[in-house]
Amino acid sequence: MSNTDPLLGHVLDGRYEILRKLARGGMATVYLATDRRLTRTVAVKVMHDNLGSDQDFSSRFDREARAAARLSHPNVVSVFDQGMDAGRPYMVMEYVEGSTLRHLITREAPLEPQRVLDLIIPVTAAVAAAHEAGIIHRDLKPENVLISTRGQIKVADFGLARAVTAHTATAQGMLIGTVSYIAPELVTHGHADTRCDVYALGILLFEMLTGKKPHTGDTPIQVAYSHVHNEITPPSASAPAQWRDTRSAVPPYLDALVMAAAARQPADRPADAKVLLDHLRQAREAIERGVMDDPLLTARMRETSLDAATQLTVQVPAVAGHLDEVQRTATLRFTPSTPMSPSHPGAADGMPYYDSLPLPSPAAVPLQQRQARKRRRGAVSLVLLLLVTAVLGVGAWYFLAGRFTTTPDFDNLTRDKATKLAAEHGLLLDFQQEYSETVPVNQVTRTNPTAGDRVLRGGTVVAYLSKGQERYAVPFLSGKTPEAAEAALIEAHLTRGKDKEVYSENIEVGFVVNGTIKAGEMVKPGTAVGLNISNGPPPVKITSVVGKTFDEAKAYFEDLKLHVVRAPEDVFSTKVPAGSVASQDPKKGTLERGGTITLTVSKGPEMITVPNVRLLTVDQATEKLKKAGFEVKVVDSNGFFNRVAYSDPGEGQQAPKGSTVTIYVS
Repeated sequence: MSNTDPLLGHVLDGRYEILRKLARGGMATVYLATDRRLTRTVAVKVMHDNLGSDQDFSSRFDREARAAARLSHPNVVSVFDQGMDAGRPYMVMEYVEGSTLRHLITREAPLEPQRVLDLIIPVTAAVAAAHEAGIIHRDLKPENVLISTRGQIKVADFGLARAVTAHTATAQGMLIGTVSYIAPELVTHGHADTRCDVYALGILLFEMLTGKKPHTGDTPIQVAYSHVHNEITPPSASAPAQWRDTRSAVPPYLDALVMAAAARQPADRPADAKVLLDHLRQAREAIERGVMDDPLLTARMRETSLDAATQLTVQVPAVAGHLDEVQRTATLRFTPSTPMSPSHPGAADGMPYYDSLPLPSPAAVPLQQRQARKRRRGAVSLVLLLLVTAVLGVGAWYFLAGRFTTTPDFDNLTRDKATKLAAEHGLLLDFQQEYSETVPVNQVTRTNPTAGDRVLRGGTVVAYLSKGQERYAVPFLSGKTPEAAEAALIEAHLTRGKDKEVYSENIEVGFVVNGTIKAGEMVKPGTAVGLNISNGPPPVKITSVVGKTFDEAKAYFEDLKLHVVRAPEDVFSTKVPAGSVASQDPKKGTLERGGTITLTVSKGPEMITVPNVRLLTVDQATEKLKKAGFEVKVVDSNGFFNRVAYSDPGEGQQAPKGSTVTIYVS
């Protein structure tokens, strides 16, 4: 057993022995444990230390855990116990051996519609039970849906998200909930109700049907922005191409169900999981019957509340069987069981009469009367058959086709032209607005239902008018902190891109110099704007000042914000005049502002005395002068003595060390 986790082998509250780690998340770690008291295997979720230190969170956690423990449903992971151990809140739950829905989606998605519904209905049933009990999950995601080895589906973490959200919302200003499944209203104002769970289930349905998430981005902020501003596309548009026109295709009524559940506006979604569950069951029943398109069912999927009339699914009996039943009823109703004699009271009124007299035998009834009765019964049956057939036919036609008309093509029409076209078709228009990259302002971008789809006669078509291209101005960011700049970008419907450190003479270190896109430029929503962060002034490039006077060199470097130091000793130089810079340290490269540069000043050349070389041979004189530090030039007059007559400069005079002394030989 590894000792890296201090809880392994530990016994919580003297009862729950921690065996091994199962999973770790952002808020808690889940362990496999043994309940020593009841001798059973359980799962224990232990919150991280930073959450347990807050007293308000601990009390909230206790309250929510108790509420979750009251949930009793076959598709909800049972909560057995909760408590505190060494300042860490923990929750004891049913252990479900198996995997999660995330593993299934990763391995097999996209899934066929019927399988998706078989998986999601138990999940929705669990959430519906929680909603009935006044509990909102707030963090529905594939990782919280457990699938046991026996195929049983259970939802975990009811009640936990609320306690964590209440703590972090006040302590850290965070949003709790996987950002891929978070409802738009939680992003904008943090308010949660049952429709937040419905939204998460809608996103989950889309992911299972298509194998991908509808809202994506490079950062969590971009994903959250997409939830707030973008509607999802129909799952059928992203389903595998080989499924189209087959029984595996996503039918229109399932498209409508998913888009209603994942609608941006809460009012457009089913009111709670109970309503969504009813829609899901109706969709599964239709798929099991092989129904691929049903306009009535598609319209029903967009309803946000339960209607008793639509909940009851009554199957119309087969025509033949139905007619047989009607015929039997008619025969019993209109055929008298006892024929009346002409003298019986009431016979003149044509009314049937029933009494307790014994029935005459068929032989006692004249043949012509029996045949007449048969003909009458046959005629009545035929009339009823025709009547029922006509009623059923007209009713079926009306409900399936007669009460519908086809939605005209309103695309790219102006408001006035669209209104006129709708009136010609006996329809009403509900105008809404949206941005469009391609359609000019105040022209129709799309309709719901779309052109060619069926719509109720006299019904309403939602027409979306273009507001033009959605563009936002890049805000002025210079001088702001990175956090303030990011907030300004989000407020402008933009996102923060990559940061880059740059030099700046004017902006303090750590503050924004500018954005990678010029302030005021109009860009698409969600555009990533990078931040150039000041790293202070640029370093000073060192140039040579050798040969300049010390004062000139000092003034030059001090203007560049460098500290100038004069070397403690000046040096002799045959090349640099006295008082000028003979050397510098550093000689080249760069220095940060405030760095130090050292200047060494020239004393000019070193002066030495010319020695006496008169009457010496050329070799002797040359050696003596070089030893003294001079260079030698010989002027030979080819004289008789071959000795040095004199030198220039002459003996005893001062000359720069290294300079040339000319000797004249005679």
